[in-house]
Amino acid sequence: MSNLRFKAVEKALARKAKEVHAPSGKTSDYFGENVFDRHQMQKYLSKETLKLVLDAIDRGEPLDRNVASHVAAGMRMWAMEKGATHYTHWFHPLTDGTAEKHDAFIDFDGRGGVIEYFDGKVLAQQEPDASSFPSGGIRNTFEARGYSAWDPSSPAFIVDDTLCIPTIFISYTGEALDYKTPLLKALNAVDKAATEVAGYFDRNVKKVIAYLGLEQEYFLVDESLFFARPDLALTERTLMGHESAKNQQLEDHYFGNIPARVSAFMRELEYECYKLSIPLKTRHNEVAPNQFELAPIHEECNLAIDHNLLLMSVMKKVADRHNFKVLLHEKPFKGVNGSGKHCNFSLGTDNGINLFAPGKNTESNLRFITFVANVLMAVYKNNALLKASISSATNVHRLGANEAPPSIISVFLGSQISELLDELENSKEIKDIIFKEKTGKRLSLNHIPEIFIDNTDRNRTSPFAFTGNRFEFRAVGSSANCAAAMLALNSAVAHQLRQFKQEVDALIKSGKGKNEAIFEIIRNYIKESGPIRFDGNGYSEEWKIKAEKRGLDCESRVPVIYDAYLKPETISMFSDTKVLNEKELHARNEVKWEQYTKKVQIEARVLGDLAMNHIIPVSTRYQGLLLDIVYKVKHIYGEEKAREISGQDMVIIEDIAGHINAIKTKVDAMVDARKVANRIDDEREKALSYCENVAPYLDEIRYHIDKLELTVDNEMWTLPKYRELLFMR
Repeated sequence: MSNLRFKAVEKALARKAKEVHAPSGKTSDYFGENVFDRHQMQKYLSKETLKLVLDAIDRGEPLDRNVASHVAAGMRMWAMEKGATHYTHWFHPLTDGTAEKHDAFIDFDGRGGVIEYFDGKVLAQQEPDASSFPSGGIRNTFEARGYSAWDPSSPAFIVDDTLCIPTIFISYTGEALDYKTPLLKALNAVDKAATEVAGYFDRNVKKVIAYLGLEQEYFLVDESLFFARPDLALTERTLMGHESAKNQQLEDHYFGNIPARVSAFMRELEYECYKLSIPLKTRHNEVAPNQFELAPIHEECNLAIDHNLLLMSVMKKVADRHNFKVLLHEKPFKGVNGSGKHCNFSLGTDNGINLFAPGKNTESNLRFITFVANVLMAVYKNNALLKASISSATNVHRLGANEAPPSIISVFLGSQISELLDELENSKEIKDIIFKEKTGKRLSLNHIPEIFIDNTDRNRTSPFAFTGNRFEFRAVGSSANCAAAMLALNSAVAHQLRQFKQEVDALIKSGKGKNEAIFEIIRNYIKESGPIRFDGNGYSEEWKIKAEKRGLDCESRVPVIYDAYLKPETISMFSDTKVLNEKELHARNEVKWEQYTKKVQIEARVLGDLAMNHIIPVSTRYQGLLLDIVYKVKHIYGEEKAREISGQDMVIIEDIAGHINAIKTKVDAMVDARKVANRIDDEREKALSYCENVAPYLDEIRYHIDKLELTVDNEMWTLPKYRELLFMR
């Protein structure tokens, strides 16, 4: 092992897991203590102000600027009592991350001093410089003005010494420059559409809420090893590295014993998250070494996404305190599983009914089938859009591998629901819809309690699977802001539900009964959406062939996948639901293409630099040592004896030379391909050029580097290897 790697590993081995001194009380004693939630608002706001704020949150009532002033006074008092000295508008630009600009709670007092100041005007709205945020051409660089505006539905919170106020972010001319603005519009659209459809079954339903549960997968690596790998530090994935002899093939890491250092990290992470009202529920080892997962209790969709973005930030801060680095890249290590963000999506009414849960009688089951059939139609019609919403330069490395959902969108329903839908499709009259109750199963071990068997199994290869009372959108990447996927999904479902309502109302107007009309439309939907249903192995080659025959989108080039946003039917869908207009959609695609280009460009630069400045010099040095040995043997023993003694050395020397030459040739070709791509002005064509002409070199160059890693003297190899990166110390 090289001195650099030895010192890094030695430092890691010497380090002990840190114990976190969490409060001795119950979690509920400190849960939400850093959040200006309803409990805190009751303390710091008048009854009149509180009512108006809650009406805005719960019923979407307009909030007057005067009310914002009263809220600001109470919020500032609470924040300062908690030690806050600054405030910021916290928003989601089109970067998959968050943004914030901190201002102090001060202003001049008119007498040469300062006073603490924070009023309704700065709570409700700020004017950040929008010039350096991605806009896709909506704004010129010199036209810098943009506005962030308070989102009361997501409570303010304190991080360190700063009051963070969740906001939307729009341009001077009103277009959305963020993910939250269209997400809120999509949630509003699905609320209205689903409430109207739910009214067929229960006239008391006044609101439908989209819920989301986000399972977050991630890797941890030792900080010292992380910084010894420039590719990890700059791209969050290893652009080279041969598989470890042992990785995940024994399947012993999944749900295994959590290492002590990781357990300490998890405990502190949970403590910090609970104070911010992030309801983390589950933690466990994932499949790959050093891979883990956490999952919260399901929440309202907008809040769940805010919490997930905040969680990713908190994870990195806490990891630093434990000398870890969190890797949220979808595929940081070749040869082992990548990471996703499984999005569990459901719709619930204001009177507590889960619209995706089977009921106990025909009426409630008809409601269930109605919403399931509409989701099937929404996913079927928009399968290309949903794939585009989760595609990226990083997630492409994970999707389609035999470890994650394929890059073809399909829906798994399970045998019982699939059989029922088939039966309904072929039925010519209204019939009772009855689901089997969960069945009990006793084992031959009498002391083991009875096990209740679910009515449906799970399909880990499905990108969009029904799991009993919700749909799990499993294709979302671990580093992504899943608002992109959720605004697409909720918009598609809202649009579909509106169409369903129109069709049913038309049949009722023609004289058919309500249930008869619903049955007729559902039967049509079941038949039409049939191609999207697939309960088999999504990893199989047969499925790819079958999916193409079914007319599903099978495109694998990310820049081309993004074209789905600009299809006439997609533009119409987003326009009809008032979520995004055509100008905003074009702008967002410009951002997506540009980001794809830049990420591949950065990886190509990093790999080229490492190949020329690390790999080739080290390999040449080792080759030189072998040549020196061969020369000395030949000088001492003569050429014939030297051939016998040093024959294998010559094979290695020639092998190294072959790989070095291939690396040099391919790096030069990759640089030339970049130069050609960089001269292209059109962002889509540039991204496509990087996809087709630059990205392939990354794997080709890696192949030769990985071969050299197995050949060159371990003492001379400067970069930490997989066997060091992937196993916790």
